Amino acid sequence: MNTTDTSTLLAQLRAVLDLTHTEIQVAETRVVQARTDAVRRELSENAANGRSRAEAIDAAIRQLGGVPELIGPFLGRAAAAVKALTEQAQPFDEALFGDLALEHQLLDRARYLKALAVAAGESDIENLAFRLIAAHSATVDWLTTVLAEDALGGPAALRRTPLQAAAGAAVRLVNVPVTWSARGLDRALDTVRTTPPALNELLSRGARAGDVAVKTLTASRDAALETAEQVTRRQGADGVADVIHSARTATGVLEPGERPIDAYDEFNVTRAVAAVQELTEPGDVRVMVAYEEAHKNRHGVVSAAQTRLAAIAHEVIGLE
Repeated sequence: MNTTDTSTLLAQLRAVLDLTHTEIQVAETRVVQARTDAVRRELSENAANGRSRAEAIDAAIRQLGGVPELIGPFLGRAAAAVKALTEQAQPFDEALFGDLALEHQLLDRARYLKALAVAAGESDIENLAFRLIAAHSATVDWLTTVLAEDALGGPAALRRTPLQAAAGAAVRLVNVPVTWSARGLDRALDTVRTTPPALNELLSRGARAGDVAVKTLTASRDAALETAEQVTRRQGADGVADVIHSARTATGVLEPGERPIDAYDEFNVTRAVAAVQELTEPGDVRVMVAYEEAHKNRHGVVSAAQTRLAAIAHEVIGLE
């Protein structure tokens, strides 16, 4: 192998190694956003597998006579930290697109690396590149599925951070078509303010027990949201009503008649999992997982719901 082939291979290996260090740190920061234990384990394994790939890339650099990169892991952590901080001000989908761009670059570089290795007759590096291609292809598919899950309304494998949720809500509200009169909006807000028991009155009286206060305020909020949804629909503001309904769905406070599974409260884990797995509409899955998380929060049921939505997402985007 000539000097030009060696230098080109080394340059690509170092570039892939730097990106891999960033990928590892991103996977570790995503662990806290995992919706279920299964996803948490998967992300932890991804980080561990990334470290294994980084070691193999480092060994390939040594094999070609290159100097090992001593500051790569530190740069990767720094890059991931900057990326994580930046994403806190972005909507959830934009943050995932950032992760997807990183994986696509790793995948494209791995394919280029394989071609270089074939041309140079470096079978070990060719095998390494094949391993990288398989790993990053799988991650691209996973992130694409998470994006599809989010587009379908969730529950996505990853949860939004509080700032991402706020950013996403702001974007949705800004883009709600303004087809409702100001008078109608005032009427809905007035309804929320005056829904008994009035919040101001309740707060002014105080509560003797903190638990009672929390439950009462929560019940008042839920009743106010339900009434506001009804009022906005009567006023013809379906877009705003849908936003309110989404808020009610997300907090798991829909009434029994609004849920897609009858007598769900009576189901044990086995029956609940079976019922969730039969759902075919993403919105129905979203309703049930929000209700489950807000009440019994049985991890097996939540995991089954997320898996069911992933299967639906695969069908939508055409992934095997």
